[in-house]
Amino acid sequence: MNIQALLNEQSILIPLESASKEECIQSMIDGLVAAGCITDKAAYLEAVLKREETGSTGIGFGVAIPHGKSNGVSKPGVAFAKLTGPLDWKSLDDQPVRIVFMIAVPEAAAGNEHLQILIALSRKLIDENFRQSLLEVTDAQQLITILETI
Repeated sequence: MNIQALLNEQSILIPLESASKEECIQSMIDGLVAAGCITDKAAYLEAVLKREETGSTGIGFGVAIPHGKSNGVSKPGVAFAKLTGPLDWKSLDDQPVRIVFMIAVPEAAAGNEHLQILIALSRKLIDENFRQSLLEVTDAQQLITILETI
């Protein structure tokens, strides 16, 4: 899975200052809109929030992967945020989040592509060294270089 191909400079937010999970989600959606992945912000936001209601996307280890399938998404995309401060995400391990990946996929392509992206990211995020390298990134190019290892 070529995660870096789904990223765009506008959807890489290093650093991102957010006061809440909701503010973070909004900022990341704005990045995906600027990257040309989302055509209907409201529809995609609704999909992401609906997914959050079913269970936290805070997977643990200081990482969250909010995602949504929506007709408001024109093409698959990934956004990345390195937060300036930890946010409560109601994570599975009750730890605050510092790193956020957001996955946007069109409703029509939801099944396979969505799962492939989630699986590829999740496998790599188990690695403590990988997570630490994400916490140390200072620009988009560094992030893309790190993601080439997925």
